[in-house]
Amino acid sequence: MSGPTGLFKGKIVLAPLAGVTNLPFRMIAREFGCDLCLTEMVSANGLVRGSETTVGYLKTIPADRPLGVQIFGSDPQIMARAAVLVSEHKPDFIDINMGCPVRKVVRSDSGAALLKNPALAGAIIEAVVRVVTVPVTVKIRSGWSPQSINAVEIAGIAQAAGAAAITVHGRTAQQGFSGHADWGIISRVKQAVTIPVIGNGDIRNPSDAVRMFSDTGCDAIMVGRGALGNPWLFRDIRLLLAGVMDNPAPQLQDRFEVVKRHFDMEVETFGMRAAQRMFRKHLLWYTKGLPGSGKFRQVATNMASPEEWLAGLERFFGSLSVP
Repeated sequence: MSGPTGLFKGKIVLAPLAGVTNLPFRMIAREFGCDLCLTEMVSANGLVRGSETTVGYLKTIPADRPLGVQIFGSDPQIMARAAVLVSEHKPDFIDINMGCPVRKVVRSDSGAALLKNPALAGAIIEAVVRVVTVPVTVKIRSGWSPQSINAVEIAGIAQAAGAAAITVHGRTAQQGFSGHADWGIISRVKQAVTIPVIGNGDIRNPSDAVRMFSDTGCDAIMVGRGALGNPWLFRDIRLLLAGVMDNPAPQLQDRFEVVKRHFDMEVETFGMRAAQRMFRKHLLWYTKGLPGSGKFRQVATNMASPEEWLAGLERFFGSLSVP
C-alpha cells in the first residue's frame, strides 16, 4: 500500500453515508471513477459487543479497494478495541467520525459532539493510532455552531495525535445538511496543517469539484449526497479535471442498466427481501424527475421476485422511450 499522502493525494472520495454506502453502492461508485470509498459509519460499541448487524457493515470484496472503515464512539478505550477488530479485516485506513450531527449519535457524546470536547477528541485519536498499523484519518465539521468554529484547532490536535489525513465538511453540526458549506474553513485548515486535507460539502456537479480544488487547495475531494442516484458524477468530475468539457447526461438505457446492475448486487449481497427494502431510496434517487416514477416506485416495492422486479423496470424505462 502507498503511504498516507499517496493514498489521498488528488483523489475523488465517496463520503460515508449511513444506510447508503454499503458494498453494492461502493462498487457502482468505483465503476464510474471513484478512487476511494468508506463504509457507512460503524458503532465502536456495536463492534466490541459483537453485534452481527454492526459487523455486517464491514462486508467487502477484494475489488472494493482502497477502502476505509469509519468508526464512531466516545470512549478512547472502546474506540481502540474497535479499531483493532476493524484492522483484522485489513482496511486501507480507519476513519474516526467527529462530524455526524444526528441526534442519537451526538446524544452519546460521539460524532460532532466531540467538536465540543477537543481534549477527548485528541485522546480518542491517540488511542486508535496507538493500536493499529494502518493510517488513521478523522472526519470533522467546521465546528459545533457558528459561535464555535474550531476546525483549525481540531485539525491541529488530530495531526499532533498522529492522524494521517483530515476531512473537513464546511458546515457546522447545528446546520446539519441545510444552508451552504463554508469552503473557507477548508482552506484555513489546509494552511494550518501538513497532513492531507479532504474537502467535503456542496459538490453537486463537476464544476463544484474543480472549484473546491482550486479555491481551498485541498488534497482530495469527498462527494456525498451529490452522488445519490447519480454515480455518473464521479466520471464527469474526472473528465472535467482532465480538461474534457462536453460530458453528456446518461441516456435512459444507461440509467436502466445501472439501476438493474445495482439492484442485482443488492439482491446477491443481502437477499431479495432486504434488497427490496434497502433499494427503495435508491429507486427514488435514480428515477427522480422521470415521468411516472412515483407510481413505478409504489409498484416496485411490492414485487416478489428479482424476475418480476426486472420486468417492471424494463416496462417503466421502455415506456419512457416511446415517443
